[in-house]
Amino acid sequence: MILKILIENTKPDGSELTAEHGLSIFVDTGQTKFIFDCGHTGAAFDNAKILRVDLRGINFVALSHSHYDHAGGFPKVLDVAPIEKIYTGENFWQEKFSRTDDGFKYRGCGFDEKFLTAQGIEQKICRDVLELDENAWLVGNFKRRYDFETIPEKFVRGDKKIPDDFSDEIILVLREQSGLAIVTACAHSGILNIVADVRERFALPINSVIGGLHLTGATNERISRTLDELKILGVKKILPCHCSGEDFMKNFGDRIFTGSVIEIA
Repeated sequence: MILKILIENTKPDGSELTAEHGLSIFVDTGQTKFIFDCGHTGAAFDNAKILRVDLRGINFVALSHSHYDHAGGFPKVLDVAPIEKIYTGENFWQEKFSRTDDGFKYRGCGFDEKFLTAQGIEQKICRDVLELDENAWLVGNFKRRYDFETIPEKFVRGDKKIPDDFSDEIILVLREQSGLAIVTACAHSGILNIVADVRERFALPINSVIGGLHLTGATNERISRTLDELKILGVKKILPCHCSGEDFMKNFGDRIFTGSVIEIA
């Protein structure tokens, strides 16, 4: 299986690729090809041309949650790929905001169900585990097991601006030779909550964690506890990117960039 990072916050020095705050990954499981998240502006799909990723045969997209930096680029993918359906979690259409000193700032995807209907695109909702093929699954609805994995109070949703529990968040699970790899976009639900939940549901070891771990601004204590617990859960490889936090990515794991190619055996 191959993952190609179409866009991420950073890129290698001298690269002609575009980087932006966000994430988009091309996934080829050997049976199925699709896009996991679309970044913010659609620049991911300009990068795809440079990376020689042919998107013309891609007919579905999975959106990890409805924040702008993961779902905002979705309308642009329709210019280059014949998308017939999208996979999302529940409550995807509850609009996202972040609390600021001046009020609230919109952080949603920028499109709605009417847009999908007008484009003839079907929405499939992942409520727990949804199989894509025999090597790939989407997973959502995570149990909260680690009380120190808190969601920042600034994240709110809906007209009443209630605290966002990220019930719309889904992640990608891929089969590895001796276990599973987890691909997260932001891990708003808590990376440990996610890993422990997937490990329990599949009854298989989690070898690799790839993607955003949402440890930006995390204390050293939280980072240390997270790493300790990941080891206890059996995780052997961490490939962080996007919102994992610069301090974390400098010191732990093998960070990935826009244009990185990851092989999963």
